Amino acid sequence: MITKNKETTQLASLHVDESHRNMAVAKLVESALLNGEGHLTSTGALQVTTGKYTGRSPKDKFIVREPSTADHVAWGDVNQALTPEQFDSLYSKTINYMKSRKLFVFDGYAGADRAYRLPVRFINEYAWQNLFVHQLFIRPAADELLSYEPEFTVIAMPGMKADPAVDGTNSETFIAISFERKTVLIGGTHYAGEMKKSIFSVLNYLLPFRGVMPMHCSANVGEAGDTALFFGLSGTGKTTLSADPDRRLIGDDEHGWSATGVFNFEGGCYAKCIGLTQEKEPQIWNAIRFGSVLENVWIDAGTGEADYKNNALTENTRAAYPIDYIQDSIIPGTAGHPNVIIFLTADAFGVLPPVSKLTKEQAMYHFLSGYTSKLAGTERGVAEPEATFSTCFGGPFLPLRPNVYAEMLGDNITKHGVKVYLVNTGWSGGPYGIGERMNLSYTRAMVKAIMNGSIEKASFTSHPVFGMLIPDAVPFVPHELLDPRNVWADKSAYDRKAKQLAQLFAHNFEKFSGIADAIKYAGPRL
Repeated sequence: MITKNKETTQLASLHVDESHRNMAVAKLVESALLNGEGHLTSTGALQVTTGKYTGRSPKDKFIVREPSTADHVAWGDVNQALTPEQFDSLYSKTINYMKSRKLFVFDGYAGADRAYRLPVRFINEYAWQNLFVHQLFIRPAADELLSYEPEFTVIAMPGMKADPAVDGTNSETFIAISFERKTVLIGGTHYAGEMKKSIFSVLNYLLPFRGVMPMHCSANVGEAGDTALFFGLSGTGKTTLSADPDRRLIGDDEHGWSATGVFNFEGGCYAKCIGLTQEKEPQIWNAIRFGSVLENVWIDAGTGEADYKNNALTENTRAAYPIDYIQDSIIPGTAGHPNVIIFLTADAFGVLPPVSKLTKEQAMYHFLSGYTSKLAGTERGVAEPEATFSTCFGGPFLPLRPNVYAEMLGDNITKHGVKVYLVNTGWSGGPYGIGERMNLSYTRAMVKAIMNGSIEKASFTSHPVFGMLIPDAVPFVPHELLDPRNVWADKSAYDRKAKQLAQLFAHNFEKFSGIADAIKYAGPRL
């Protein structure tokens, strides 16, 4: 039974029926099915589609320029400004839109560490989206709900569309964050990931002021209590390599690093599942059951079986499920300070070593750079890959200036004696189209050597262009693979390609200001 307090009064003012607050999973699934929002799959998961928006809409994300944020936010293409008046107008339109609709509420937390957790209320137009946040965020105990008070409220109304000419948006879609109103407004898009990442953006703003480094990374812990962090953009192997049967998962995507250690921001996982197989990813495969949400995954109309190979709707197919669906995961998601940090890149130039050790300054340089490469073109391949740089491996979600996050990383590396490695899961022996993708078993062996410390027994040689330290031996990895130049048939072609990639790094780094010289000089040597 829910007691009358100021929270119920607030919900009444927002036209929310109390009976639809913090509904059980089964009731949310039932409501979604009754409302025609999705279908049950053969494993009991709820399958939904999100229409034309099957991913985030970064050009439609805004932060309100308020007195408290004006001097702190790194305004620009990533953090676009909205005036308080524009936000208030959108807010009024959204409230009016809500009046005639059945709404769903979830009260949860972002942050497994009680000292830093953020109480967040989600108000949704659709039952399936409320189920999504119920599974992705941390679910309060029954006694916590009796005195629950949100610090932030996310109002997600996919059917509510903006008028760019009037509202100051770029399209009908909007994701607008007001730190003074402590409210996020989302409209014009059905993609549920906008709710997850809007709160990640909120935490990326708030936590550094409290001495906590927010991170876009996965994390796991070994039997000895040793913690590892994996940073990497899409396609680099962040989820695959952190899902280690010999280690326990802390979280797959978002974490904080405080004075006491690492903690997960979330209570669930949001895994890409294009091409998912039981053999390759058994943990994710087994997690897709009743209570899970499948976004934009094709299912057979007759049998309800999911076809994970089918990309007819999007390549960005997703599965959302609570982290306790992963066997032996860490609950609550807290652990000690990391012993190692692994930066993952899929270098399609075939230039970077498969594994290398970084100094603190090199770690800060590569953290700021956030490099990987994506492949453009047709199925027949492309002549040249496209380099991609995402600041701090999470550029779209960083409201503050990049050096804030980089300096926190550097301080933590020094304070806790953390070893940092760069692991290239991309190409070897030549660029994409000529070389071969690094064998996953070799990559796993390199990661294992990092974890157990055996890699430290090797002798290291500095890369002539990028400067990182290359080991001369790693257990169960062919010696000749470790120096990337050695496995190119045409050594001069390697030198030219290395110089080309180094120039891309240097050009990207020109956008940063206020960076110490020691970090600038830790980049490639031109």
